[in-house]
Order: sequence, then C-alpha cells, then structure tokens
Amino acid sequence: MAKWGEGDPRWIVEERADATNVNNWHWTERDVSSWSSECLRQLLLSVRVEGAEGVCQLTDLPKLDGEAWINNRKGKLIFLYEWQLRASWLGTSSAGVKFRGTVDVFNLSDENDMDDLDISVSLGKDQPNTPLLDLMKRTGTKEIRRVLGDYVRQLKSEFSQGMILPTAGGPKKPHPDAKKSQIQTTKTQINPAPRCSSGPSPCSSGVRISTCSFSLKETFQTSPDELYRTFINQEFVQVFTRSAALVDSRCGGRFQLLDGNVSGEFTQLVPDQRIEMRWRFRTWPSEHYANISLELVDQGDETELRMECRGVPVGEEESTREGWTRFYFQAIKQTFGY
Repeated sequence: MAKWGEGDPRWIVEERADATNVNNWHWTERDVSSWSSECLRQLLLSVRVEGAEGVCQLTDLPKLDGEAWINNRKGKLIFLYEWQLRASWLGTSSAGVKFRGTVDVFNLSDENDMDDLDISVSLGKDQPNTPLLDLMKRTGTKEIRRVLGDYVRQLKSEFSQGMILPTAGGPKKPHPDAKKSQIQTTKTQINPAPRCSSGPSPCSSGVRISTCSFSLKETFQTSPDELYRTFINQEFVQVFTRSAALVDSRCGGRFQLLDGNVSGEFTQLVPDQRIEMRWRFRTWPSEHYANISLELVDQGDETELRMECRGVPVGEEESTREGWTRFYFQAIKQTFGY
C-alpha cells in the first residue's frame, strides 16, 4: 500500500497543512454535552405512539444528567457519553381519559448497546391502572430506543467532520517491517491476485475492454445496521470522505463523491445485510461500471464486510483495491472509531 500522500491522486480530495496539530495527531478532545442535551431533548419530546388503547407521548424531560465528549488520538475518534434521564408521558385513552406517568433511562452510555438500555415505564402516583401503560412498555420503549440510537448516530455524524484533517504534509504512519505488517493486518484479507475475466466486457459505447475482479474482507467493531447506514447515508458519507457528496439511498438511486471522481448507482439494498452497486472512476472508459457487492455478516460484537468487485478495467485493479481499503474502510474506522 502506498505511503500517506503517495496514493493515486484521483482518490485525494484536498491536501492540508494548516495547523501545528495536523490531523489532530496529538490528543484532542471536545465537550459536546450542551449539544447532546438539546439533541436528546428534541428527539425524546418527539416520541408519540398510538394503539387501540389510545395515544401516548412524551411531554417533558425533568431529568437529564450526564455528559458527552469526543476524543481524538492519532487519527482515531473515541466517543464517550453517559446519560441518565427521566421523561414525563401523557396518555389519552380511547375513551378520552388522561393518564400520566414517567419513563426512566438509567444507562445510556458508550459502553451499552441500544438493546441493553434499561428503560423503566411507570404510572404516576395515585393513577389507576390503564392499558396505556402496556402500550408504553410495548411500543413506547421501542420508539425511545430508536430516537436514542438516532442521537448516537447524529453525535458521530455532527462532530466527526473537522476532528481529523487529512494532509500530505502531516505525520506519516510508521513503516513496519514485513513481518509486523502481516501481523497487524490479520483482519483484512485481500485476494492477492486479481481474477481476470475470460473475455472482454462491452461498455455502452460499443468498445470492449478486458476486466478483472478482486475480493476484500474487513472487520468493523460495530453492528451491521450502523455499518449499513454508514455506506448509504449522505451525511455519514460526507463525514468519512471529508468532502461534499450526493447519495440517494434507494434502489436505483445514484451517488457521487470525492469531488465527482467516484460515481455510480445502487442496484440492490437489503437493509443491514447487503449493498450492491454499479461503481466507476471518472477516468475509466465512458459509461463503464464495475459491479460491487458488500455483504455484512453479524459476528456478535463486530461485523465482517465481504466485498466482491467485478468488471474493473485491467490495469486499474490495484488502485481500485487500494482506494477501497484506504478511502472507504480505513477512513470509516478512523472517523467513527469502528
């Protein structure tokens, strides 16, 4: 793999050398507690659930205790947050009778997954029993988990940009010997020899070109649903590519990123499991696309990504493989801490 600043220039958006702490290489931190409090308040007060029993909604947030920080060391972002909160809810039965209660969340933190949150729903003192309590426990808690997950995703999206600034003049990563390099990259499995197709592939202009294929595997310390959103959500893509991007996250939707050097179209989207796309470099023959599939395999506390790339023009396979490894996989890990 090329050294920093010596890669294929088509992948590089901008060179920067505008600060003494280039790339935030030294330890830096940012207090995002105030922003988090406002974000949590807005998200939670939007919670509203309906059922045959009636309607329930969160009306107030009398307790919101905690803090949130972003730390960066040598290009890796670490998100630290811990919150305890209490929300008030108001329910109106199908008969028009009103009931009040509270929701407590005790352990919203970076150490717990959304499924591990301890959420307690109760009726107010002296309130008679009502089916609305079951509605809040059954449906309300799911909606609360969803918006708290949105908070975590917005935290990573909102404050990642600017914490790491790529630069050709910044500190270079150490160049380990071959043995150490082999040990450090055990989680990345790269097919060493591209498989060339048996015959040339036609592009829409009528010119037939010879193509190759390759595969990659990479492990991410996150869940399949978060990794899936990272690849198809426009805000997330703009953060890890550190440039403007257009991403239409629908089957048939088109995307363009890295100053237009990369473009394509989503051909199949299976939420949290699989992404298929037609993908091209701007310098490839006109209208020629490679077919790329990304399979997300849940492995408990991590996700294995299996990539298959077919139809890469012969002579472009090395730069394409290196570009995906460096400007997709490594960029995502450095930006979001996966």
